[in-house]
Parts: sequence; structure tokens; C-alpha cells
Amino acid sequence: MERESVQQLERIKELVELLNRASKAYYAEDTEIMSNYEYDKLYDELVGLEEKTGIVLANSPTVNVGYEAVLELPKEAHESPMLSLDKTKDREALAAWLNGKEGLLSWKLDGLTIVLTYRDGRLEKAVTRGNGEIGEVITGNARTFKNLPLSIAFKGELILRGEAVISYSDFEEINSKIESEAEKYKNPRNLCSGSVRQLNSEVTAGRNVKLYAFNLVKAQGVDFAGSKEAQFIFLKEQGFDVVEYKKVTPQTMAETISYFEEKIKTYDIPSDGLVLTFEDVAYGESLGRTAKFPRHSIAFKWKDEIRETTLTEVEWSASRTGLINPVAIFEPVELEGTTVSRASVHNVSIVKALKLGLGDRITVYKANMIIPQIAENLTGSDTLEIPKVCPVCGGATQIRQVSDVQSLYCTNEKCDAKKIKAFSLFVSRDAMNIDGLSEATLEKFINAGFLHEFADLYHLDKYQEEITSMEGFGEKSYRNMMDAIDKSKETTLPRVLYALGIANIGVANAKMLCKQFDYDVSALMNISAEELSQVEGIGDVIAAAFVEYMQDEDNRRRMDNLFKEIYVEKPETSNVVQSLAGQSFCVTGSLNHYASRNELKEAIEEKGGKVTGSVTSKTVCLINNDITSNSSKNKKVKELGVSIVTEDEFIEKYLSN
Repeated sequence: MERESVQQLERIKELVELLNRASKAYYAEDTEIMSNYEYDKLYDELVGLEEKTGIVLANSPTVNVGYEAVLELPKEAHESPMLSLDKTKDREALAAWLNGKEGLLSWKLDGLTIVLTYRDGRLEKAVTRGNGEIGEVITGNARTFKNLPLSIAFKGELILRGEAVISYSDFEEINSKIESEAEKYKNPRNLCSGSVRQLNSEVTAGRNVKLYAFNLVKAQGVDFAGSKEAQFIFLKEQGFDVVEYKKVTPQTMAETISYFEEKIKTYDIPSDGLVLTFEDVAYGESLGRTAKFPRHSIAFKWKDEIRETTLTEVEWSASRTGLINPVAIFEPVELEGTTVSRASVHNVSIVKALKLGLGDRITVYKANMIIPQIAENLTGSDTLEIPKVCPVCGGATQIRQVSDVQSLYCTNEKCDAKKIKAFSLFVSRDAMNIDGLSEATLEKFINAGFLHEFADLYHLDKYQEEITSMEGFGEKSYRNMMDAIDKSKETTLPRVLYALGIANIGVANAKMLCKQFDYDVSALMNISAEELSQVEGIGDVIAAAFVEYMQDEDNRRRMDNLFKEIYVEKPETSNVVQSLAGQSFCVTGSLNHYASRNELKEAIEEKGGKVTGSVTSKTVCLINNDITSNSSKNKKVKELGVSIVTEDEFIEKYLSN
């Protein structure tokens, strides 16, 4: 691959990542990491490089993806059967398999195999492996894969195979947004398989699926001189991400395996082993195949390092959904270079299948060298008692069966463990703005019994010794957390109202209600649903939920306790005419008269208006000093017939009276 081509491709990837990050910051996070001028300059550079190289990545901001929905995924037979690979866990056998030849050793990624066909430089078809003979056509979904080229420089027919995968970090982020433990995805491979085979490609687009090429089937008219590595280099030149590989000989096999063995400990892409293939393609093909396997490649599966130990405890950990997860605690053992003493047992069904009991001799390993698991129970005493009460609240538990899996649940609707989301909202930036209290930290504090209601946050100093001895905490992090808690004591009523987590009371509604009732807490706590529903923007449903919350005795007691801990600043009474009441506006781009968009937002809200993050048919106007730009918001307002005004025009028309 020529040096200039490599640099151009790397620059394309760099620009795509940078521009997408800027767009996310601007549209989703209401912040700017670059000026409009700089964005446009980089965008134009990307367009020029795409035109010059012929490579356009699926996640490029220059691509307008048209999502596709189908009633079912069509089936299609593969031109040649996709066979599985023979496997070995023996390192010496892997070296001997090369028979003195040179090979390529690469990751065996744990996702879903896809066959891609390009014609005239464009993606024409994508088909899953299926049963090896017949796969499902998922072309619309493949067009949303984050790193897949939709256009390439090569114009001949190109057929390749790749592995669609979802990284561990993306998997964890997606799972973190699913409240029900029973509905969370089990592993990245299951999530990827479901994502790739969606009937609506918009769902696939939101899952961050990536594809790594591992085999070139056909490149019309190209001579690779029989070199597997030359094929990989060609695919890289077309803009594909290729699975990481290393050249090996029988003599270098051991050290190369060690390289991958070390890297997998922190590798973000799921892998369940390695693949060894001959560098000489013609030689590999000449070996033919067995009834089950081709002879040109072989899979190397990690030999699980298994240790025997003693089960000392099973910790039952309650979650925000009521699900109580069993975690095995055992005498520490060394596994894959780290000390391990805990392993998730997942559910009651697995506890019963393993016939666990305290004191049992068990064997443990790391699945894919990463996740600790119990392999076998050598004793099988089957004496472990399933808790009758929740470890957090003491409420009754219940075993429920969902899809052949038995799990333990707490039946107490007011269990403290179910309050994690409420506490997470309470400490968030737009609420009480307390740094250093992540959801994971809050969960630890709740499970330890430190937190039962919001006011308890202001008494965490009682548990200084316990907190500073927790994993991830020390004196410095404890002090930083307490400083943030102290700082949050001086706040405003809209922040508190939003922090309470009342249904449908977001930041804007909290500000509006406080202003409407002159920042009077007592008035808000004793208002009737009928009176509240008369407020513009508050319907019967929101009013009923608000009043129900305020009339609940437990909620009133907790609010009283909270107000004893904080000082709520009451703003000076404003005589500003609410000339923008009931009107919504959207702000974009840089400003001349205001230091930030938030400052302009506050000026609009002071007159009773609302500022939204996106343009809708209800938007009065879009405020943008660059009226002629081709930004997505400018395009949207033109589609909806909404007017675009400059900052000066907006001030004169809406804020000057």
C-alpha cells in the first residue's frame, strides 16, 4: 500500500471520527468543540479525500443513510459452502500444522460472519453465514455498520467475508440503559446477532456494529501472486478494517501466541481464539477439505486455565429492577495472571444446576480469558439456601421463571435497591449537581445501608471509615465527594423540584412551575390537580402525577428531611412580562451578543419561552447567525416551513419589548 494512500485513508478515518464527535457534542450535548467555520473546513477536506480515493465510510457525515424496514429477511444460498474450521488447543500441534510453511495468525472474532459483494465500487449485497449453505440478506443493515465502506476505489466484482462485532464497551453501554436485568443481553455476540438481523435498519444503526474483514473470496482481475497478506493489504487499501494478524513460522509460533494472549486481557473486541491460515493461498487450497473442514486454515481455542478452590460464600446482590443476583465468593486463586475471588452465578437455575453449597470444592476459569466463571462443583452438596428475604430491605423474595430461567426477585416495591435510578437523577448535573457519585458508587452505598432517602446523602460522613476502605475509594476521593455534597447544599428550587424525579417534571417544567408559583414550596406541595392543570403546558396527566407525589405522606416526610439539609435560594421577584409564554425556540451556531447559547436560553426562559434541542413543527423560529449554511437544522426548518432569524433579528422582534 503506497504511503500516500495510507495517509489519505488514515486522514479520512480521523476526519470522520472528529466530525462525528463534534456533531454529537453540538446536537446531543449542547456544547461546541469547534467553530462552524472549522467544522465546514474539515467537512470540505473529507469530501475532497472521498472523491480522490473513492472511499466513503458508512459513518461518514457526508452520507445520508436512508434506513430500511422489511417484513422479513430474504434467504439466499451461498455460491460456495461456508465451512467451520477444525480446532485445537495444543500450541505445539498448531506449530506442527504449518508443516514448515509460513502462515498468518489472526484473531478469531466472536460475532456474526457476513459475506459482502461489491460491484462498480458500491456495496451491492450483504448476506449472513446462516447455516453455511443458506444465509439471510441484510444489505440495508450492513449499510449502517460504523466502519464499513459503502463506496470503494476498486470497480471490479469484489466478494469478501468479515465478522460483524459489537465491542465490550458498546455492549456495556447498551446494557446499562436497560433497566430490567432479565431483559439485558447476555454477551456481545448475542447482541450483535440480534442487531445485524433486525427488520428495521435504524435499530441496527444505533448499536455501533463494526465489521472486520478476514477473508477475500474474489477480486475480479487482481493478481495477488498467491499471497494471503497481499489480499489483506488490498482490502485495507479499499478502506476495510482488517482483522489484526501476524506472520508466523513454526519457530515463531509460541511467541506470537503469547502476544495475542497478553493483548486479549484488554482487547475491547470479543474474541474466542485465533485463526491460523497458510500465507501461500494456492498451497492452502491444494490441500482440499474434509467432509467438515477446509484444510487451508485451523482455529486455535484458548486452553482454559482451571483452578480448584473452596466456595466460602454466595453474595446475593439486589438491583434496581428487584432482581437479586447470586455472586460466588471463593478462596482467591491465580487465573490468567490475576488474582480472582468472585464469579457471577447469574441466576437461581445455575445455582441449582451446579448444586452449590458453602464449603464445596469448585473449579473456576476465565471465559475467553476475561470473565471468571465456575466450571464445575466437585462436591455437589446442593445445600445452599435461596434467601427468603431481600439482603437490602428485608422484604420477602420470590423465585420467578422467565423463558425457562429461574431468578430471585425482591417483592417490596419500596426496596432501597430500586432507588438507584432516583438517586442517580438526584445527583445529576441539572439536578443537585454532585460530582463523584456514579451509579455504581450509589449502588454500593445503598446496598451497604448508607442511603435510604435523599437527605441521607448529607450524612455520609458517618460512614467515612467504611467508605474509604471500599474498592476504588481513598481519603482523597472521599474528600472530593464530600466537598461536592457540601457545595450542593446551596441550590435553587427548580433544581430541587427536578431532582425529586416526579413523573414528567423535567428541567423546563420545573423552572416554569417554580416561576408560576413564586418559588413557594408550600404552595407547590399543597396545590390541587384542578388548579395545576390550568397552568399552560401542564395537562391533566402531569397535574395528577405531580399532586399524587406531593400528597404521599412518605414523599412529604422525605422532602421535609431534605429541606432541613439544604439552603434554597429564592430569586428576586421578576416583573418581566411573559411575552414568550407558550412559545418554543431553537438556537444553533455561534452568537455575537451572548456569551453562550445557555445565556440566550435563560433570556428566553425569563420571558416565559422554551428552548428545545431540535427543530419541530411547533418551533416558532430557529436562531442562527449563519442563515445560508447547509446545516441539518437549517435544512429541517426549511422542510417544516419554520423561519430562520439572526440573533439581531430575534432580539429586536422577541426580546426588546
